[in-house]
Amino acid sequence: MSFTPPKEVYNGKVYTVTISKGAKAVTFGGENVLPFHSFEGEFVNKPVIAYEIQDIAPSEWPEQLRQVYAAVGDDTVKWAKYVQDELKAEAIALRLQGTHPDSGNRSADDAAKTVKAVLDNIDVPLIILGSNNVEKDAEVLVKVSEVAKDNPCIIGKAQEDNYKTIAAAAMANKHKLIAMSELDINLSKQLNIMLTQMGFDKEKIIIDPMCSALGYGIEYTYTVMERIRLAALMQNDTTMQQPIVGDVGMYVWKIKEVQASEDILPHWGALTPRGIAWEAQTACALTMAGAGLLIMRHPEAVKAVNAFLDEMM
Repeated sequence: MSFTPPKEVYNGKVYTVTISKGAKAVTFGGENVLPFHSFEGEFVNKPVIAYEIQDIAPSEWPEQLRQVYAAVGDDTVKWAKYVQDELKAEAIALRLQGTHPDSGNRSADDAAKTVKAVLDNIDVPLIILGSNNVEKDAEVLVKVSEVAKDNPCIIGKAQEDNYKTIAAAAMANKHKLIAMSELDINLSKQLNIMLTQMGFDKEKIIIDPMCSALGYGIEYTYTVMERIRLAALMQNDTTMQQPIVGDVGMYVWKIKEVQASEDILPHWGALTPRGIAWEAQTACALTMAGAGLLIMRHPEAVKAVNAFLDEMM
């Protein structure tokens, strides 16, 4: 007797987002089924991985990660060209960490100069991230969105306390927007509603529900992302149908498990492959939960995740 596997019926669809720089473009989202469920519907776009770079030398990154970028980490433009040309990045995420009041407090004008220099020297799509300081991001992201207006990017992150300012700048300069809330589906939905009420195109929003590293509450992150996708697909909730971003690297490379030396914890194994595995496994889990865009740091972790995605696709 033949067996026909049961199939779920989905009523909604995730919006498709495309970002480009010149002739090069990447597309994510667009599915009408849960992640990788191509046997039930359309899952056509492989999740996109963007390499993270910063506007200052990454002194807070663990040594084994800093060494990967030792020759370029103190020059943002060289760093961008390295991940584009040598690591074959499909997209770049520039984090303006140096604008944070505790990390140099660089001015909005300085940030704008950095963004312009990077845009002038790359030909892959760019994601521009603030330092996650609510007040400073409102100032910085307005300035950088203006200097990048001829090269539409994704900018972020807009939060409840600064979304009006950042969204207005993104709208005026034709950028897409990352909307971040704190691991709560209701807060995520509320922020999306507030953005669309002020006129922002709902199909140009990317949801950042925040994430966490493997072993640090990733089950909760997974559940929130999964609930967002279920609301989008099974309930046809148009306020939850935006693609999801997983900002993986910033959460993984600050935890004890990727920094504790082999001398202190020899039973945890070699430090470098441990960190790579931690970032890769976190990223893979988030794609299974629904993330369509990943921001990552270590090239070996990116390679592992791409191999996983190729197999799943």
